[in-house]
Amino acid sequence: MMDELLTPAEMSEADRLAIAGGPSNGYGLMCRAGAAIAAAILARYPASRHFHVLCGPGNNGGDGLVVARLLADAGCPVTAYQDDSPRPGTDAAMALAALELRTRPLEVFYAGGDDLVVDAMFGAGLTRPLQGNFARAVERANASGAAVLAVDLPSGLSGDSGQVLGGIAIRADMTVTFFRRKPGHLLLPGRSLCGETVVADIGIADEALTTIGPKLWQNNPRLWQMHLPRPTENGHKYSRGHVASFSGGPSATGAARLAAMAAARAGAGAVTVVSPGSAMSVNAAHLTAIMLRRADRVDELADFVNSRKVAGAVIGPGFGVGEHCRNFVSALNRLRGEEVLGLVLDADALTSFEEEPEALFALLAKGTSSVQPAVLTPHEGEFGRLFPDLAGAMRSKVERAREAASRCTSVVILKGPDTVVASPDDRAVINAHASPYLATAGSGDVLAGLVAGFLAQGMPSFEAACAAVWIHGDCSLRFGPGLTADDLPGLIPTTLRQLVGT
Repeated sequence: MMDELLTPAEMSEADRLAIAGGPSNGYGLMCRAGAAIAAAILARYPASRHFHVLCGPGNNGGDGLVVARLLADAGCPVTAYQDDSPRPGTDAAMALAALELRTRPLEVFYAGGDDLVVDAMFGAGLTRPLQGNFARAVERANASGAAVLAVDLPSGLSGDSGQVLGGIAIRADMTVTFFRRKPGHLLLPGRSLCGETVVADIGIADEALTTIGPKLWQNNPRLWQMHLPRPTENGHKYSRGHVASFSGGPSATGAARLAAMAAARAGAGAVTVVSPGSAMSVNAAHLTAIMLRRADRVDELADFVNSRKVAGAVIGPGFGVGEHCRNFVSALNRLRGEEVLGLVLDADALTSFEEEPEALFALLAKGTSSVQPAVLTPHEGEFGRLFPDLAGAMRSKVERAREAASRCTSVVILKGPDTVVASPDDRAVINAHASPYLATAGSGDVLAGLVAGFLAQGMPSFEAACAAVWIHGDCSLRFGPGLTADDLPGLIPTTLRQLVGT
């Protein structure tokens, strides 16, 4: 399993542990890295007219110098470029000494459209913008039309955040990294700048992960598949979980029904749309397998939850913003502790607290030692209203989601094309399994309902959120162009069948 994601600092520690444990020293690891890159180049780009290797002064440049030597040994026409020689005594200095070619300055680099450019200037550890000849080399490489292979991470990208540092970065067709991916390989815009990412084995033992203890993963069924609910032969509809989806008024009922259908497709044995009296007839006209219950007041809500064994609730999709919503959220959160109720807050339930987010956080913090955390599903706009000091920051999206999860003692699904799921205990995943067609009105309502459906069946909050995000994305990949939110619930069973069998 290679789902773990390592920050640049954690990867440096993995290198250190590998060197300390032997038998390879630092230069030995560098030679293995260079060999893996050269093998990828010769397998993928053997017909390139010329091979240009752009080298920085550190270990990334040392990897490039090894690549240049191996390509030359293979009879390839190759030029290595380097402005500053590595510090004496370093692994990169040893790589330069072993290179029989004479390096040329970066300022003379020029590539044609039939060439291959190897970007070995800076890897995942870069913390400042590219300048001078490095920046100009990136501009020429991007404009050349040549294929580009990046070593570890395209130069100019942050390995932590996937952000471009200073406005310019290599656009790679392929990236070869080592041992494990970094967050910058999956977070945007880094993901789109890496091209195909290949993880090469250079001899670092998996035991290093035990020492490092990473808490960030690429979202993958291996992380949560064992928690997916499976019905028992002697079960009944309420033992499979009852979900309540809370509807808005007559002109805003569709979102709650989308969430309700997603919860049902996720396997919940019973699902009820809880509706204001004014919208009962509208909802009744559209519901068949989904039940309907009226609740205009908090006491009616509580009576329903208590009497009908409700195990999961989703509120926010189309519900309406304001005091009424805040009162319902408060009541549901109280019942979360009393009735072991899985709670999902989406859309209007989040926006209703934008003027007083600390009031929401205080609510959610009550009783969290004995019940599952609630799940919040904000997109960037809603996130910015709840966590204004974290919005738009150059910090990693993972760091922002983790800080938010800690602050609200809840699991946070920070949605987007690079959705991050973060838990209050610091665990997090980055999801790359989704289609751009998922960016359509109502898809978030389906996601919220999926989470609620899994919570009602007893899945832990973090695993339920991760599973819902991946399955939601898988449905979008199955459908493709023309996808609307109405299409998503019907696709859920096909994905679930492949995950849990029949």
